[in-house]
Amino acid sequence: MRRNLGPIYTTPMALWITAFFVAPVCIIAVYSFCAKATYGGVVWRFSLDAYAALANKGLAAVALKTLLQSAAATVITLALAVPASYYIARSRYKNALLFLVIVPFWTNFLIRIYAWVAILGTNGFINGFLVSAGLLSSPVQFLYNQYAVVTVLVYTYLPFAILPLYATIEKFDFSLIEAAQDLGATKYQSMVRVLLPNIKSGIITAVLFTFIPAFGQYAVPQLVGGRDSFMLGNVIARELTVSRNLPLSSSISVALTLVTMAGVLLFVKFQAGAAQKVRPAREAV
Repeated sequence: MRRNLGPIYTTPMALWITAFFVAPVCIIAVYSFCAKATYGGVVWRFSLDAYAALANKGLAAVALKTLLQSAAATVITLALAVPASYYIARSRYKNALLFLVIVPFWTNFLIRIYAWVAILGTNGFINGFLVSAGLLSSPVQFLYNQYAVVTVLVYTYLPFAILPLYATIEKFDFSLIEAAQDLGATKYQSMVRVLLPNIKSGIITAVLFTFIPAFGQYAVPQLVGGRDSFMLGNVIARELTVSRNLPLSSSISVALTLVTMAGVLLFVKFQAGAAQKVRPAREAV
């Protein structure tokens, strides 16, 4: 009887995914192969002009800048998340620390970005402290540059990196680190050669959860970045609202979707490969 009820359980989820993911992606893909109308919209005629426009030097420069900013934010986030997750996993107050990691999710995303505007602004907290302490004679422009964008991206996606890393590190057998140190390894060597290889799945998950949303980010560069900090998300919004070039914005969105899918597929392939390596070892034991 449970087998007969299977379709009843899966149908609502299938309808939800079809209506709010598959259908919009298909519409965007169809628009990307259409011609641009004179006054906005599309002409229902097959055209590859939108994909040809992706080779534009200006768009390529924005794509490269987006890639570099997203990669920088991912590397910094990972460098902060690994020790933080390790500390939480070894702490007796792990529940309280996890609670503090989750607390930012209770605040609206835009409010958190505007809080950074107040912190980094010319009349913000940092400038006020440095000027009052005599370290600066006049305020410094911390906002509206690539560094501000990377800083806010790191803040935004740090919890998304800490949570999967914590879930992986918590299952790690810490006696292996002690054994490595007993055999002559330093604490740093035991971390690099023993801990990191055994938490690869958590690291890859943290990278995906950070890099993929950062690569398509719109709000952060719009609010704290300048004209030299525009990312592909801002280009998509500009083409939709200003230029009314739906095919070009759709082609960029399709490219972002393919990058996302490629990252997820690589992660799935890595997980499958790791599982195949572990299975023979368990059978041998």
